[in-house]
Amino acid sequence: MDHKDKAVIFKALGDPTRVRVFEFLRSCCCPVAVGEEGEVRPVEGPTVGEICCSVMGSEKISSSLSFHLKELRNADLITMERRGKNMICGINHETLAGLADYFGKSNPCC
Repeated sequence: MDHKDKAVIFKALGDPTRVRVFEFLRSCCCPVAVGEEGEVRPVEGPTVGEICCSVMGSEKISSSLSFHLKELRNADLITMERRGKNMICGINHETLAGLADYFGKSNPCC
């Protein structure tokens, strides 16, 4: 992870709404989707609609939420994948591990 990558990540996390979206996604485990006929299937992440309800307090996906998700995705902090009618979102664990490594490094000057 170079300086430019870190700057993009920190800029993306500089917005309180994006931090709330990121924290919401970090707290998600393994939700399920219920189909029209009652079938249940595992989903590897929440849908954009679930994020909207939980973070924005709205049942309708706003252009504001779409913008925040785009910024987080462009910073490589989250993943988004279309599955049928849904966009499934999740944390990019490689980027999160890179940040943990970055913050876990000792300062060689001290």
